[in-house]
Amino acid sequence: MFEQLLRRAEQVRAKRPRGRYAPSPTGSQHLGNARTALIAWLQMRLKQGVFILRMEDLDRPRTVEGSDKQILKELEWMGLDWDEGTDCGGLFAPYTQSERDAHYVAAFDLLKQQDVVFRCYCSRKDIRDAASAPHDKLPAYPGTCRLSTPAAGNRPSSWRYLVPPGSVSFKDAVSGSVTQDVQRATGDFVIRRADGLFAYQLAVVVDDLLMGVTDVVRGIDLLDSTPRQILLYRAFGPAPPNYWH
Repeated sequence: MFEQLLRRAEQVRAKRPRGRYAPSPTGSQHLGNARTALIAWLQMRLKQGVFILRMEDLDRPRTVEGSDKQILKELEWMGLDWDEGTDCGGLFAPYTQSERDAHYVAAFDLLKQQDVVFRCYCSRKDIRDAASAPHDKLPAYPGTCRLSTPAAGNRPSSWRYLVPPGSVSFKDAVSGSVTQDVQRATGDFVIRRADGLFAYQLAVVVDDLLMGVTDVVRGIDLLDSTPRQILLYRAFGPAPPNYWH
């Protein structure tokens, strides 16, 4: 089923540019959000492309009730419109992450079949202690559970993606050439949390893939996470979108 959805998205992706704005409903928009929304919208309108509004409410404990509707009102006040989205539907509905668990489960199962994920019982404290890192910075995952499975007891486990050796390089349309050794920068990264929720890195890739997104405009604060997402694109097959940070 996941492969069929990928093929359908790739067919749509080949026809027209497709961009998106994907806010998190954790409160009202700030000026940085507004700027990103405006640039992403303008890019698609200039390209005669499709503009998608997706609501990234995956981190449900931080979601503020009613803020999704408030965000829509704020975007409309700015004069922005969208072709597919949470309030109008579209080819790849639903456009709210909390309603897309089935897609994430299918993608996760595919990664398990490829044997590129593993259970991890380490807490943030375990990782800091292993690296003797300061408390305000989480170091790269040291590979504790990749190398050997510790006695878990009743501890819940997260799932991490097995990062291959070597660097990831890509050309960002705004920031230029970017190269990152993901293993050194972050190590094997979480794709499913210990509480069962899927992590941002997996969800954003699955959503962009299955919605046929060709161009991603977002803040510079997310540039560092892009190499991890490119690794997941490679695992699923299709080429990543063009990035504009």
